Amino acid sequence: MSESPSNTPPHDVVSVRDGYDRWSAIYDGEDNGLIALETAEVARHMGDVRGLSIADIGCGTGRHAINWAAAGANVTALDFSSGMLDRARAKSTQSEILARPGGSLTFHEHDLNQPLPLANQSFDRVTCCLVLEHIQSMTPLLHEMARICRPGGFILVSELHPAMALRGISARFTDPETGRETRPQSVPKQISDYIMAAQAAGLAIDHISEHVVDETLTARSPRSAKYLGWPMLLVLRLSRD
Repeated sequence: MSESPSNTPPHDVVSVRDGYDRWSAIYDGEDNGLIALETAEVARHMGDVRGLSIADIGCGTGRHAINWAAAGANVTALDFSSGMLDRARAKSTQSEILARPGGSLTFHEHDLNQPLPLANQSFDRVTCCLVLEHIQSMTPLLHEMARICRPGGFILVSELHPAMALRGISARFTDPETGRETRPQSVPKQISDYIMAAQAAGLAIDHISEHVVDETLTARSPRSAKYLGWPMLLVLRLSRD
């Protein structure tokens, strides 16, 4: 007997690595309001990056790392999805990085549940963008990011706002092969979880902000209209105590 449609799960849940490997094929081309909202906020906090050393922890398709390198930063980008890294490397060879002096970009495949293969106090900026949703225990990773951040530098974290969980939302995409909504495994968190994890890692919170979906965003991302007025993005800037 075939399974009735009513018993079919509304979406597939897959491992983080498998999910992002699948997502990599379409990630940069989607209407994604979270990315649109987050990109502007990250750029605002990072400012002029020329001459800075940046570690992009969980770089995905290189959407931030490539721009920073093109702007003159020396960027080390890590991710454990080979699909995402393949896409990032392909994009980087087509970017302005090769045409502009000063910047550099290297990619490394690495599981963020393991210690970072980077030297102590070797980066002016450390970023972790839309990653911690998938990390079971955040404190060890935040501690590692604190270890590699230079005094006077900062760590920038962006995350899907926990309020989205009230709408049943986590990182998700429509798999182009199956046509099914597919979700890499996520760990539900509250804002307090991020705050306590940062404090446990010995980090001070210099900035925390929540960003809602407004009409300006929905004009750029029609898919976001259903979340109008809801907080979608959480941003924290952290420094070593």
